[in-house]
Amino acid sequence: MGSNSSKISDLPKNEYLKKLSGPESISENDPFWNQLFSFSFPAPTSSTELKLLEEATISVCKSLVENNPRTGNLAALTKVFLSRTRELRLSAECQNHIFIWQTHNALFIICCLLKAFICELSEEELQLHFTYEEKSPGSYSSDSEDLLEELLCSLVQLITDTPLLDITYEISVEAISAMVVFLSCQLFHKEVLRQSISHKYLMQGPCLSYTSKLVKTLLYNFIRQEKPPPPGTHVFPQQSDGGGLLYGLASGVATGLWTVFTLGGAGSKAAASPELTSPLANQSLLLLLVLVNLTDAADIPNPYRQAVSSFKNTQDSSPFPSSIPHTFQINFNSLYTALCEQQTSDQATLLLYTLLHQNGNVKTYMLARTDMENLVLPILEILYHVEERNSHHVYMALIILLILTEDDGFNRSIHEVILKNITWYSERVLTEISLGSLLILVVIRTIQYNMTRTRDKYLHTNCLAALANMSAQFRSLHQYAAQRIISLFSLLSKKHNKVLEQATQSLRGPLSSSDVPLPDYAQDLSVIEEVIRMMLEIINSCLTNSLHHNPNLVYALLYKRDLFEQFRTHPSFQDIMQNIDLVISFFSSRLLQAGAELSVERVLEIIKQGVVALPKDRLKKFPELKFKYVEEEQPEEFFIPYVWSLVYNSAVGLYWNPQDIQLFAMDSD
Repeated sequence: MGSNSSKISDLPKNEYLKKLSGPESISENDPFWNQLFSFSFPAPTSSTELKLLEEATISVCKSLVENNPRTGNLAALTKVFLSRTRELRLSAECQNHIFIWQTHNALFIICCLLKAFICELSEEELQLHFTYEEKSPGSYSSDSEDLLEELLCSLVQLITDTPLLDITYEISVEAISAMVVFLSCQLFHKEVLRQSISHKYLMQGPCLSYTSKLVKTLLYNFIRQEKPPPPGTHVFPQQSDGGGLLYGLASGVATGLWTVFTLGGAGSKAAASPELTSPLANQSLLLLLVLVNLTDAADIPNPYRQAVSSFKNTQDSSPFPSSIPHTFQINFNSLYTALCEQQTSDQATLLLYTLLHQNGNVKTYMLARTDMENLVLPILEILYHVEERNSHHVYMALIILLILTEDDGFNRSIHEVILKNITWYSERVLTEISLGSLLILVVIRTIQYNMTRTRDKYLHTNCLAALANMSAQFRSLHQYAAQRIISLFSLLSKKHNKVLEQATQSLRGPLSSSDVPLPDYAQDLSVIEEVIRMMLEIINSCLTNSLHHNPNLVYALLYKRDLFEQFRTHPSFQDIMQNIDLVISFFSSRLLQAGAELSVERVLEIIKQGVVALPKDRLKKFPELKFKYVEEEQPEEFFIPYVWSLVYNSAVGLYWNPQDIQLFAMDSD
């Protein structure tokens, strides 16, 4: 590196890096540091270049690991950076481009070295490397200061206290990336880390007091979606010999020395992500999710989760409870708008889930909005394009719907919102439909997709739970939504008959002499009957609570009345079939009296008239269908690998060798 422009392939031979990692100690006051930090090279633009950069970093790192116990150069580099960060705010206010550019480069080098060290060393070994000083071989500082903790706290302060300007944009991104790297030791462990030096730094000591400020800053970075400064905004004049001041912070590349590179895999299909417009917002959200999902210490709950769970609206003037630490206020309207606009990404959907599940203030605010379609439509679109999404993203979207449908006000209001021309729904042209009917259509489509493809019972259960929560408030169902409810029941009925026939044949057939076990038809039948029971309860709930609002559902029932015949006497469904059978019989009788060759319009008219005449006391009352989302025990076993897979796939310019990753299964190509 140094004052001349570099190529990635030249880095292992670079004289400044060789000196940094070599056997010679470098004083903190040596002019070498200014030379080392005055570098520029084109940003990596491909996986090949990112791998080259990784390999170059590793070669320098190995040399530094070998020599650092004698030279203490890693500690010297860190101290030089720390001394610069103390002047960073003033430099930003004075528009000192050169100082900020060099400080950014110093942090970039530290981040590269940290990433390589964390991959190769234990946390204890890493901590020890920051204690070595220029003394006799292997000696280390006896001072009480912990340089590694000081570095982490400095990064937190840089993120929270440095004003966001064009000239500070990239160092802010780099500081957030460095914090992600600090916590990346989780990637190299198969088990969820429950004790970690980096966790301890963040949950105790000097960093703890910055908890709410850090969470608030990261949230606002996500909300604002600040784009990087335009290329060339801060290009410095070049010296005639080609050395000296080359590129500024925006070195003609939007994301600075790194570029956006999305890797596939992480154990499941990665959705095609839109072009990243705000690296700062993306990195901030990833870091926030990592922090919120850190495991609690033995006697200290995760303060970042506490902060995310308790912050309030800026318009809320009520006092904060003294028992709740790390509280702050944020503009809920801006947060809501950002969440609505960013749901194409896994991480934004995971943030929405986290807030709805953990922060009662946010949940109450969102449910009171009169424009819920802005939030619900992007979630429905995720489910509609289930084939293109990874399973975790689909689950998060579905659980969000389940949480929303726990509220009766939501279930009523969605039928009052009328939508026009839903272009992404391709099965049928929907020129006008209520948000509630569209939600039903998309959830039923998800169930049918799951039945034919993934066959995931967990997904089935959550889909049906959302429909069940809504069923008592079904209003003015679109005719297509009513048809799809009955069509789903028809599909389940056929599947039930098929499995029943297979089970019967297996009992009649000769015993198999092979070692291949017979399918467990009894279990299959039990699962299908459970789903059928749930569908009958959903239909029954609608008929019992809102029959007069749903003539289209009655019409669909009558049109497919033969479907229900086989379940009238079935012991598992006899009780729930009473009301459905009563409605079918009552309206069939009225249609019979009206004569043959009735038009659709005439049938609907007879149904609407009949609803008034149907004696409600003849409909048997059943307990209200209500399902609440309950997070499974040890949720960190799911969320921590999920969050780190998002970091692996989505982080700006952070590359890890897939062969080194142990937390989740990786593809090596």
